[in-house]
Amino acid sequence: MNPWEQLAPELLTDLYELTMAASYFRESMFQEATFSLFIRDYPPHRSYFVAAGLEHLLELLRGYRFREDSIDYLRQTGRFSSAFLDYLSTFEFTGSVRALPEGRIFFADEPILEITAPLIEGQLLETLVINVIQLETLLASKAARCVEAARGRGVIDFGLRRTHGIDAGLKAARASYLAGFLGTSNVLAGRLYSLPVFGTMAHSYVTSFPTEMESFNAYAACFPENTVLLIDTYDTLSGARKAVAIARRLAAQGKSLIGVRLDSGDLATLSREVRAILDGAGFPDVRIFASGTLDEYQIEKLLEAGAAIDLFAVGTRMGVSADAPYFDIAYKLVEYGGRPILKLSPGKKTWVGKKQVYRFRDKDRAMVRDELCLVSEPSPGGEPLLEPAMEKGVVVRPVESLETIRARFNADRSALPLPYRAVRAGERYPVQISASLEALEEETVKAVMAKELV
Repeated sequence: MNPWEQLAPELLTDLYELTMAASYFRESMFQEATFSLFIRDYPPHRSYFVAAGLEHLLELLRGYRFREDSIDYLRQTGRFSSAFLDYLSTFEFTGSVRALPEGRIFFADEPILEITAPLIEGQLLETLVINVIQLETLLASKAARCVEAARGRGVIDFGLRRTHGIDAGLKAARASYLAGFLGTSNVLAGRLYSLPVFGTMAHSYVTSFPTEMESFNAYAACFPENTVLLIDTYDTLSGARKAVAIARRLAAQGKSLIGVRLDSGDLATLSREVRAILDGAGFPDVRIFASGTLDEYQIEKLLEAGAAIDLFAVGTRMGVSADAPYFDIAYKLVEYGGRPILKLSPGKKTWVGKKQVYRFRDKDRAMVRDELCLVSEPSPGGEPLLEPAMEKGVVVRPVESLETIRARFNADRSALPLPYRAVRAGERYPVQISASLEALEEETVKAVMAKELV
């Protein structure tokens, strides 16, 4: 059987979520709980994150049920009582979700989303929520840094072939587009998400012909309206001169050579030399594309070296977020039965209670600080960031186009001061904790310590 046909969101979980749920069921622990999803700290050189994945999570929650075949599988494990399995057979998510809209910039310790639901419902969602939100937020955050490093030049996703699986490749294309990429080489992602698709040719195409010039002629004949030539298979500067000949031939037909691509060697020096060849031949509008293990660090280095590159094709390093392949993301219980809950494990402390994040700006609309508050306290002013996404199990957030999400990201990026956007950021954006939240945290710590220290 095709393994994709066996995909059951209700079983996309760790076993301990189900064993805890079974124990909660046996103990009749059905009171309302709130779980908060957040990232504890930044990977090196980073000072912000880009929220992504909410649309896909809501799709999964909208139809979250335990199908009969899933119940049968759980019964076969021999771990669960018939009463608990009967409960799961009628299970549906009845809770509420408040979340950052996709494309929003946010910071360490701020909730990306909070789920309030009967304890079992919230607990069962932990693994799914972390998996969906972490991947897309990770990829969008990496892509945003590539866009920043490119200084207004175009960036394209070329990462599908080395991403960690098919789904990751699709999500990388979508997440990078919402964070400012121009499009993707991933044709299926182009279809699924209505993304612009880009592509040139491989070195195997060039070498399959008797000569490089014959390969260029054949490609231009097949795609006269969209010719981009890969010119570094044998000798880059010789390839550039051949590209000039193709440009002249296309111009005689009333068409234009779109660009040339460099994929190896000293890209900074070669790009300048290729630019001189193209300009000297009267083709200043032919763009230079670059690819080859690029990410924000390489892009920044190339531009600092004076590279004459118009567009960057970013592949593996973005698609796997090579320098930061995971976030320290956590989904923690922060309230149960009206009682504030916290964790005091070293390095893994949590903030109690249902929370809201407020963003403050200066007179020019630039972001200056955020404040983390309890939902129950009066607004301190500023813009509240967490918005209702589901209420009583029903999705209340309209499906948004990627263009809308992309515009939201661009607005947040423009409002974030440059020191925090730097590729090697050294400053942390100010996130303050309200006095009420601080007081409840301290009060809860004292109560927990009094009970638990024996």
